Amino acid sequence: MNKVINLAKIEGKLAIRSIDGILFGIGMPLGVLLLTTMIAGNKQAGNTSYTFLDSSFGSLLVVGICATAFMGIPLTICDYRDKKILKHFFVTPASPGHLIATQVLVAMTTAIVSAGFVALVAIVFLDYRMQGNWVLLIASYFLVMIAMYSLGLLIASLCKNMKIANLVCSLVYFPMLFLSGAVIPFEIFPRGMQKVASVLPLTQGVQLLKSVSLNQPVGNPQFVLILLIVISIVGFGLAAKFFRWE
Repeated sequence: MNKVINLAKIEGKLAIRSIDGILFGIGMPLGVLLLTTMIAGNKQAGNTSYTFLDSSFGSLLVVGICATAFMGIPLTICDYRDKKILKHFFVTPASPGHLIATQVLVAMTTAIVSAGFVALVAIVFLDYRMQGNWVLLIASYFLVMIAMYSLGLLIASLCKNMKIANLVCSLVYFPMLFLSGAVIPFEIFPRGMQKVASVLPLTQGVQLLKSVSLNQPVGNPQFVLILLIVISIVGFGLAAKFFRWE
């Protein structure tokens, strides 16, 4: 455990120096939150009974998860594999497994900081009051995180090199980010686009967090709960099966 913590300190410093992670993981959700509030914060979100601010709160919590799951974890691991760093760890006191655990820990920290800033700004500066239960929201948040990270590790396992990883991550990350309802309110999408976007795993995660934060069903929360658990089990299982150290 100490080895993971020591590695996490080093990787954390490198992550702080990366402007991309800070910009997309932390800066983007805060910017979208403020922009949404200024434009339509207290307006009704489509044909629903809640406002755009109410809708955006649960949605924007997952932006940090999306950024770290589909850009941070897989790209870093694939980069380390390409540079033979994972292989070299076999002859050091810290194993390659420690390095992967470190990447997940750093990603989790970044995502949690992102969600924390969204909650802080919404509650303190925008007078947001959540209708749901905070304990359930936090539990749902970590379930979404686990499910998305399982997919991120699966991508890292299947991509043979950094070039393929960049392509796959881009093809997964941007549709997830913009079609799931994470940064663009799902309620304003045309019905046809909503049906297409509903097949994305992150869309289901967003709907779960909305259901909990609004204290009312958005979509089918029970189905989403089961789906995310299945994604987590299958994702981690396949990632472990196909993972390559070199």
